[in-house]
Amino acid sequence: MNIPNILTVLRFLLIPVFGYFLSVRNYIVAVLLFLAGGLTDVLDGYIARRYNLITSWGKIADPLADKLMQITAIVILSLGLKIIPIELVLVILAKELLMGIGALVLYRQKKYVVSANWYGKMSTVVFYLAIIMLIFNEPFGRWTLFGIAVNQLVFILAVIAALFAFFMYFRSYLRIKRQEK
Repeated sequence: MNIPNILTVLRFLLIPVFGYFLSVRNYIVAVLLFLAGGLTDVLDGYIARRYNLITSWGKIADPLADKLMQITAIVILSLGLKIIPIELVLVILAKELLMGIGALVLYRQKKYVVSANWYGKMSTVVFYLAIIMLIFNEPFGRWTLFGIAVNQLVFILAVIAALFAFFMYFRSYLRIKRQEK
């Protein structure tokens, strides 16, 4: 196991610890763990590309660790802390489920591993920002724009970015499937 994959495993281990601190409302520790997860994500990607340590396992596990961290955050922020409407959480969960199924189909049928693209990375960055702003509901929940709390607006932008990424990945999926014929 190489260094980027070890960093990904560490990120998986951070998820339940992060979830615990967020659920008990220890926001400083939760955000520090969340940021540590984001930092290890950037670091493992950089090291993997820079030193040609990219593996099929890393291509699958790395985005899975990101998604599990994000899903843990939004589920706790919705069900536990009542900050995010459950409807938006369901949209994100449906999107992630469909993307996971699509990636699994491509891998099983063509041994094709879906790589992250700029739109997926952009979506992840916006989601990280939105989650941090939602965790720190004060002051971000107090500030408004068009009568909507700024942290809620940024979360809505994150959902839009995620749906855009889903659309772009779906287009790629269809293109790859068409090449089969």
